[in-house]
Amino acid sequence: MSKRRTPRWALVLVWVGALLVVGSGGAVAAMKATVSSATRTVTKQNLLGSVRKAPEREHVSVTGAKNILLVGVDTRKNQDPSALTRSDSIILLHIPASHDAGYMVSLPRDSYVSIPKYDNGAVPYPGGKAKINAAFAFGSRGLTGPKALSGGFELLALTVKKLTGITPDAGAIIDFEGFADVVKVLGKVCMYVDETTKSVHKGRNNKTGEPTVPYKLNTDGTIRHKISGTTPNTYKKGDHCFNPTEALDFVRQRDLLENGDYDYGRQRHQQQFLRALMKQAVDDGLSSPQKLPGLLQAVGKTMTVDDGGIPLEDWVFAMREVKPDELVTLKTNDGEFHSDEIPGIGSVEILTELSLQMLKAVRNDDLAAFIRSHPEVVAQT
Repeated sequence: MSKRRTPRWALVLVWVGALLVVGSGGAVAAMKATVSSATRTVTKQNLLGSVRKAPEREHVSVTGAKNILLVGVDTRKNQDPSALTRSDSIILLHIPASHDAGYMVSLPRDSYVSIPKYDNGAVPYPGGKAKINAAFAFGSRGLTGPKALSGGFELLALTVKKLTGITPDAGAIIDFEGFADVVKVLGKVCMYVDETTKSVHKGRNNKTGEPTVPYKLNTDGTIRHKISGTTPNTYKKGDHCFNPTEALDFVRQRDLLENGDYDYGRQRHQQQFLRALMKQAVDDGLSSPQKLPGLLQAVGKTMTVDDGGIPLEDWVFAMREVKPDELVTLKTNDGEFHSDEIPGIGSVEILTELSLQMLKAVRNDDLAAFIRSHPEVVAQT
């Protein structure tokens, strides 16, 4: 499996990236034409399968609360179909019925859950308990191309539904490499780095100064050893403006974080970076006629979307009140490890009772009240 990881900040741009044009204040007809042009670059596919609330041909209303399942997967070109591809990032994006706010709930990749029985037509899965990121792998086994994406996403959606009681209204898969172009269009993204972070992926040769890999990694992406004669890139605590290469490197890091918070630290950094990226996009993209078309195209080309029967233009305009500063990121497990050892599986994360209550609030469209009672679930941004 590839070591490349998909950042959570990239996932949510599936839906709010196109909102950039809405903030320009232009005529509705002109904005719809711009959004329609941008969304034509999006790859559309039935990902939800049996989880879809309505048949593909049926037009669905965008009114009411909506839940969008956003998934980052780790795939490679010409990948062996027998090799398991696991979902790296799993986010529920909740839009309340008022359509004036957005909430992101990240489900830990190692959450120990029940995965339903599933037959993808190639290698049936009998059902059982495993890490949630294995659901995508079991659903896509023996398949390639679009079929692998559909099978993996459907079983993951079924697993999320079984865990939370939430039936996703729409879904999306993100290509990490494509989002490099989004950052390139903006040129830089500025944010506050809350803990010094060293890179295991990028560094320099101490003698030549040339870029190099500073650490030898295991097949699962963990560190094997440091490579002598190299210095890793270091992102020090404080204000920092990232160029495209630095930005994508920073949001991938989890092993050498100053506070030793690993996946939870990476999740927090990705959430912080998301808000910074969106703000930069609104500030720079909207004010630059030269940047805006390229920005919209870059966002559009990096996604595979199941719109749930609601045209993307309708999604965009229904969510036009959701601005970067109103996008709330929420912590599961209070951002701390709640681990257990399962024979044959290894270390897993067990969702706390408070996290399960938060997911129930998502299902009941009662997150605002839940947050008032439990403000500690809001992630630092």
